[in-house]
Amino acid sequence: MIAEHFNALFQVVRWGAAIYLCYLAWQFWFADHQTIEVGKPAKRKELLSAAASGLTITLGNPKTIAFYLALLPLVISLETVSLQTWGMVLVPLTVIVLLAVGAVFIFASLRIRHLLSSERAQRKLFRGAAAIMVAAAASMLVR
Repeated sequence: MIAEHFNALFQVVRWGAAIYLCYLAWQFWFADHQTIEVGKPAKRKELLSAAASGLTITLGNPKTIAFYLALLPLVISLETVSLQTWGMVLVPLTVIVLLAVGAVFIFASLRIRHLLSSERAQRKLFRGAAAIMVAAAASMLVR
C-alpha cells in the first residue's frame, strides 16, 4: 500500500542509488593506487591498542550480543549460573574466544596484505569492485 502510494519517490531513490553506485565505480576504476610497505614492523603498543579496540567494538556489537544470548542457554542452564560463575568463567571465556577468532582474522589480513601490496594487485581489486558496483546498479534498474 505505502510502496504503491509513494511509487514515484521509490523510483527516484532507486535511480539515485544506481547513479551513486556508478559514481563510486568510476572513482574505484580511476583511483590512484600506491604500494603498501609490507616490511615495516608494528610497535607492541600499536598492536595492543588495535587488539583492545577490536575487542571493544566486537563486544559492543548488537549482533555479537544477540548471538551470545541465543547460544548461551543451549550450552549451559541459566538457572544454575551465579554472579561468580559469570565473572570467573563466562566473561573471561567469552573474551578468550573473541580474541582467538579475532587473531585468525588478523593473521589472514596480514597474509592478504602481502598479496595486495603491489599497485597492479590493487588496480585489479579496485576494478573488480567497480565492475560489481556497476552490475549492482544495473540489477537495481532492471527490476
